[in-house]
Amino acid sequence: MDELEIRCILEKCRGGVELSDEEGILLYENAPLSSLAETAHFLRCQKTDPKIVTYLVDRNINYTNVCVTACKFCAFYRPPGHTESYILTREALSLKIEELLEIGGTRILMQGGHHPDLGLSWYTDLLNWLRESFPSITLDCFSPSEIDNLCDVEGRDARYILSALQEAGLQGLPGGGGENLDPEVRERVSPKKTTGERWLEIMGIAHEIGLHTTASMVIGFGESCRNRIRHLSMLRKRQRESMRDFGNGFLAFISWPLQYEFTALGRQSQNEGLLGASVSGYLRNLAMSRIFLDNFDHFQASWPTMGFDIAQVALNFGADDFGSTMMEENVVSQASETTECQARIKDIQAHIQGAGFSFQQRNSTYRIVES
Repeated sequence: MDELEIRCILEKCRGGVELSDEEGILLYENAPLSSLAETAHFLRCQKTDPKIVTYLVDRNINYTNVCVTACKFCAFYRPPGHTESYILTREALSLKIEELLEIGGTRILMQGGHHPDLGLSWYTDLLNWLRESFPSITLDCFSPSEIDNLCDVEGRDARYILSALQEAGLQGLPGGGGENLDPEVRERVSPKKTTGERWLEIMGIAHEIGLHTTASMVIGFGESCRNRIRHLSMLRKRQRESMRDFGNGFLAFISWPLQYEFTALGRQSQNEGLLGASVSGYLRNLAMSRIFLDNFDHFQASWPTMGFDIAQVALNFGADDFGSTMMEENVVSQASETTECQARIKDIQAHIQGAGFSFQQRNSTYRIVES
């Protein structure tokens, strides 16, 4: 692929023309990283305030580690009956949320394993209690794969489950469980998990009933550029249809490299050297995501997996948001000793300023929180 052809495709992006999958693959495999960065940042400035980078003060809470899916890349889950399995008590949840409120937090992002014994009433009781006890906190809970598991437990369809959860206080669905939506990758690394098509179907129902959502992507399963573009293409199509039909879609896109050292996938010697992603690989994927997902507005940098300095660099590769404080993280962090779990607000602000931007705190729907 010659330089002129690359330049023509990038100019096409700058003009607001949607790329084909093949054009995306050609760029991903051949375009200079500097050219992708320049185009991604240009597009970011068209979508969001060029001078501002946002961040969220929230807490990740993993309410249970019991899971029957046994994904090869997960070191967090425990099978039912394991001595290390847990379900958080309301007392433990209260303590965590009180700590979040003390630093001005506005959201909890609550996810867990695919528990075979927790029914819908357990979840609705929990949401009702959270809404009544902590009315100022936004409740973004339960990824599409958890919703799908709950459908199996209850023998109900996703619309019924999501509507019941929404009535109890659910406000948004996190984008967890997406990893890579391409069946070729998914069937290899998480064959028992929700399919990519089902993940998108559940997100579409969430959009229809008015829940806010995010989309995610994990790179570094040994997948090809074609697999990655296929994932992005599936997200873009869902976004196009949701915005057309419901006026509601994914608010943001978040990607990060697979953390794998302590996982079953990482221990398989045949995968040595094929897993995870380098700094340049992460930045290339971020820039390509901004370029290809032309109907998404917000893209987050991933400081937990890449560190603060690389997340700062990511602000010039298409990201307009530094992510959240998290306060704790148990799923990704248990797969690698290099993962960070907590960010102080002042550190986030300093790195945003260090990249040449002004910072503003936001809420779950990207509205600015007034100080």
